[in-house]
Amino acid sequence: MNLLSVNVSRPKEVQYNGATITTSIFKEPVEGRIMLRTLNLDGDEQADLSVHGGIDKAVYVYSTENYDYWKRALDRDELPYGQFGENFTVEGMPDDQVHIGDIFRVGDALVEVTQPRVPCYKLGIKMGDPLFPKRFLLAERPGYYCRVLEEGEVGAGDIIYREKLGPEQMTVSEIHHLMFFGNRNLIAPRHRQNRLLNTAKAED
Repeated sequence: MNLLSVNVSRPKEVQYNGATITTSIFKEPVEGRIMLRTLNLDGDEQADLSVHGGIDKAVYVYSTENYDYWKRALDRDELPYGQFGENFTVEGMPDDQVHIGDIFRVGDALVEVTQPRVPCYKLGIKMGDPLFPKRFLLAERPGYYCRVLEEGEVGAGDIIYREKLGPEQMTVSEIHHLMFFGNRNLIAPRHRQNRLLNTAKAED
């Protein structure tokens, strides 16, 4: 697992539907090493703290495996790192192999996966397609947010180590699917039914 690119942006004003809005989705790769702090990377800042940022969404991660999918889906040979508004572009960490609660060592920092990303209309602005957020949601390749357990320097080329599995071992893909398409999965796989049953018994 590798960190391919670290991407940051300060809030910028852009025109959208005749109005001026502020967004930090236009991330650009940085050179060298940079500090990852409790709320964000140095040089990065969330524009709307009512829906973005905070301790549990300090850094957004998107995998190169997802990039490969979008290159095919969009028929584009190149997509620059940071295209999807991510802070970390990574390799070997797709959504279906990373669990909520997993803890990773990235450079000198320690992070914990917290939740899938929910796209907003600003992703449509970045992609030049107002309908893209819906397409992104339906593709079920959301990427994921992390909280920072230990601050430290990070940089492109860092090897990423998984130090601990999430306690429930539910992948980002599984949680995302349950959040938005759970009505199609009313019956859980048997091993999960048994686990839920055992948990319920323990709480009685």
